[in-house]
Amino acid sequence: MKKLFNFEPPLAWSQLSHQKVRLAVAITGVCFANILMFTQLGLLAMLTQGTTKLHESLGGDLVIISSFAQTLQFRINFPRAYLFQAAAVDGVASANPVYIGRANWVNPKQLEQQQDISKKQAPSLRGLFGNEVRIIAINPAQPGVLNIASVNSQLAKITSADSVLYDELSQSSLGNIPELFAKNSEVQTLMDNRRTYVVGLFSMGSTLFEKGNVVMSDWNYALRYGTNNLNQARIGVINLEKGAELHTVQTKLRAVLPDDVVVLTRTELMQRELQYQATEVNGVILRFGTIVGFLVGVIIIYQVLYTDISEHLSEYATLKAMGYADRALLIVVLQEGVILGVLGFIPGFIASIGIYQLLVILTRIPLVMQTSVALQVFVLTILMCSVSGAVATNKLRSADPADVF
Repeated sequence: MKKLFNFEPPLAWSQLSHQKVRLAVAITGVCFANILMFTQLGLLAMLTQGTTKLHESLGGDLVIISSFAQTLQFRINFPRAYLFQAAAVDGVASANPVYIGRANWVNPKQLEQQQDISKKQAPSLRGLFGNEVRIIAINPAQPGVLNIASVNSQLAKITSADSVLYDELSQSSLGNIPELFAKNSEVQTLMDNRRTYVVGLFSMGSTLFEKGNVVMSDWNYALRYGTNNLNQARIGVINLEKGAELHTVQTKLRAVLPDDVVVLTRTELMQRELQYQATEVNGVILRFGTIVGFLVGVIIIYQVLYTDISEHLSEYATLKAMGYADRALLIVVLQEGVILGVLGFIPGFIASIGIYQLLVILTRIPLVMQTSVALQVFVLTILMCSVSGAVATNKLRSADPADVF
């Protein structure tokens, strides 16, 4: 029975496990390199994919934006009159504008503290500003502009003066609005130094660039910033008639509309945003950080394997004398590297999930461990350990069988 089932551990594992302390140090080094790569790639995912939250929340089948706006962060609008042209194209059911703006937002708690100042003193608004929210203004009489169920079910609420729907996933610096709303069913604050009422909540999510979001009616938007602002839209949401072919209508719209706008599907709009973010300085820095983590891992694993080979050089020379080829010894060292990579990846993966959760708590920005990120780091880890093993095997060339005698 023992001859049929040979349970002897492989040589690579025997080499690594011979010195437990060194093995633990090597696993810790790989784990550290994994955490570095996970953190950088996670932040890159948060930077790039977080910026498409609005894109994902748009309704309709097609969107129109300015051709000069590589990203919706650019405050570049296009004439609303183009949407009237789009609505006249065969296959288009409706063409609705979305207005995007930014406004100073006062934390309601700070506002209450100012109101508690003695009546003998004039209230001061100093220190109340500094937070900004993104305004998303739509016509509540045209449902389907946003693909957010909690917004579409509360469109009637934003028809009242100075009312907004508040993104409950906004960052905490804007105030604990969801808790206050649960108690009072309405929260009062200041937005751009004007009384504002939160009459409902929805979920979209903040980003590294936007602390929070509010949805308001285009009528309220015009009252605050002037009716002329309704002549320029940031986004046009196109709904097609039932049975209309998407790409056919898209081609017709591109032929009818001027060159200073582009007609995109929502997928194309998100890809446009991601491509822009990938070329930004932040994206380049995070990718460079991933490379640094990879190089740190290569150096750590190389040192471990090089030391192991140096200390067992006579044993490797003995194996050569027994007939082992350099290739067979190379495989043993590569196996050691892969084993270290797998053993270091597991705790690094678990620790990174904890770091992601901590970042979510601190920033209120949605960040989850994505399968694509985990696969990237795992492949990089195996590659990292394989490269280290391949370089360390250069030492084996000096393992002369004559040294045994």
